[in-house]
Amino acid sequence: MEQLLLNLGFGNTVVAEKIVAILSPGSSPMKRVKDEAKEGKRLIDVTHGRKTRSVIITESNHVILSAIQAETLSGRFGSLSTQEEGKE
Repeated sequence: MEQLLLNLGFGNTVVAEKIVAILSPGSSPMKRVKDEAKEGKRLIDVTHGRKTRSVIITESNHVILSAIQAETLSGRFGSLSTQEEGKE
């Protein structure tokens, strides 16, 4: 079975079916989620030193920080879903 990968920028990808949520990073709850993930060694930062523009939550409870806007990633995710439906 072929796995669809979501491009998070800078050559980083994640298996699309493992994503639970794609969120904006600005709110207080998101800051808490990031801090708790960092403490639990579940934080993955793929921003390459740039500003965090989206937070991806995976089903393994890892938190991924990306420099790509949440809306852009959501659009890419939606495109992947459409591609998968077209293959069936």
